[in-house]
Amino acid sequence: MSIFTLITSAAETAAAHGDEAASAGLPQLDPSSWPSQLFWLTFTFGILYALMHTKFLPAIGGAIEERRDRIADDLDKASEFKREADDAENAYNQALADAKAKAQGIAAETRAEVDKDIAEMQAGTDAALEQQVAAAEARITGMKADAAAKVREAAAETARAIVETLIDEAPTSDAAAKAVSTVSNAS
Repeated sequence: MSIFTLITSAAETAAAHGDEAASAGLPQLDPSSWPSQLFWLTFTFGILYALMHTKFLPAIGGAIEERRDRIADDLDKASEFKREADDAENAYNQALADAKAKAQGIAAETRAEVDKDIAEMQAGTDAALEQQVAAAEARITGMKADAAAKVREAAAETARAIVETLIDEAPTSDAAAKAVSTVSNAS
């Protein structure tokens, strides 16, 4: 069905009921005012259509296009920032690895220096201990010799006292020392 046929049938129906509508006080239902109403409807629709077509829809389309462009730019910026953040993270990880390697190198170098210092100190301490041991051994040897000399002297004095007691005659110190020396060499 076409619009014209629809309007015509509506007009006929309204004409049949037109007298009732006019008496009821509804002028828009009076078929005699329909041509002017159709004119103003068409005129208003045409103006609104022209305004929508020339002003409002292009403005809305421009706003939508501008929004799309802004979103695309924001996505491009976001991907650029992500790339920069990834580059910064890689640089950070590289710097961290370099710092760890450098720290390990410094630790190894310090450990080697400390080990060297400890070896030097230990060598110095060993040498000092060897000197002290040698000095102590020399003192011990000297003390042994002194002790042996004193023991011989005491033995000679004891032998001289025993001989004097036994035979009532005192032997000379040289004879007593010679007797003790002969006995100690024999053992």
